[in-house]
Amino acid sequence: MAAARGPVGRAARRIAPVVVPVLLAVADALLVNGVELALELWVSVVAAAALLMRRRFPLLVFLFTLPGLYIGYIWFAPMIALYTLSARRPGRARLGICALLLIAAHFFPYPISDLDLSEHRENTLVLIDACVTSAAPITLGLLVRTRRELAVRVEDLTRSLRREDRLLADRVKTTERARLAREMHDVVAHQVSLISLQAGAVQVSTEDEAARTGAKTIRDLSIRTLEELRHMVGVLRAAGGDAEEARGLAPQPDLDELPRLIEMSALDVTYEGGVVAGASGAKTVERAAFRTVQEALTNVRKHAPGARVRVRVDPVDTIRTTHPTGGDGTAVADAARAADTRSADAADEGTQGLRVEIRNGPPDATATALALPGGGHGLVGLRERAQSLGGTLEARPTSDGGFVVRAEFPYGAG
Repeated sequence: MAAARGPVGRAARRIAPVVVPVLLAVADALLVNGVELALELWVSVVAAAALLMRRRFPLLVFLFTLPGLYIGYIWFAPMIALYTLSARRPGRARLGICALLLIAAHFFPYPISDLDLSEHRENTLVLIDACVTSAAPITLGLLVRTRRELAVRVEDLTRSLRREDRLLADRVKTTERARLAREMHDVVAHQVSLISLQAGAVQVSTEDEAARTGAKTIRDLSIRTLEELRHMVGVLRAAGGDAEEARGLAPQPDLDELPRLIEMSALDVTYEGGVVAGASGAKTVERAAFRTVQEALTNVRKHAPGARVRVRVDPVDTIRTTHPTGGDGTAVADAARAADTRSADAADEGTQGLRVEIRNGPPDATATALALPGGGHGLVGLRERAQSLGGTLEARPTSDGGFVVRAEFPYGAG
């Protein structure tokens, strides 16, 4: 079984359809005419050898086999040649003329002087035999050609059905995206707009400078959230989910936005930026770095209120890519195991890239923990984003009771 699927088997399947008909025709010539070197044997062998070119020149090969039928009285060579002609060049006029030629070569004896027209019964039987001899290969050739055409049509129909299924799935996704866009716009945008209005009212009416500053921060955050929400709704409404259109509509934060993000985070953050925004031209990497810092600061507000935070963004000369196998964003043990396997799974080659590290200390015991909702998917999403860009992400607790998130992104991904 293995040999039949190997190179020898493939070569045999390619050569057999060419060689086997020739061998059958040669055997037919030897059985009918014997082994004596006579004219009958020579024309029969030439007719058999002509079958080697039957696929390239089916009509010419058929004409070469007719002397073998007329003089040598062989059947296999002309019938195989006529079958090939029927399967590859199925013109009605051509097949009709060739069928008449084969009938004539079969009906008339060699030499022609041996024809006895008075033998009506024998001549009728020979004529019927000649008609069947010419009709059988033509019918079989047309049947094989029709079968091939049907197979091609079935394959085309299958591809069309698959394409229709994909179009239907895309239409369903487009409809669902539009529904989600309406829900986000009607619910989330309305609530955030109310927050912005309330914050603006507080900012105008209060006399407390600290309250006014806080209200202004809330209003700015609300406006920024509305802008990003507007972009996201545009992405969801993009017909067919076109990638280029989605990239054009999506928010485009980069490293230039990090100081503003940190300022509005209301956390004790030390920012150490060692890379110039846009210097590498890898905007995708900068957006990933921004989102990583954004999610890490959100986690600090949730789980470590009052903690001091240090954010570092540095270029690196060598990045080793890994491909972690998932994990739970709330499970520290899974994150630590992913970090431990990092060096074992690393690729041999490296590339220039960007390293982002967010490290926070232990929470302040006197600070009030905010009851912010969370689904436990933040770190999972960050890890998937890093993997999609060919980078890595490590998230683990530190010995002083804090937490560190470290991500590396190769610039080639941008």
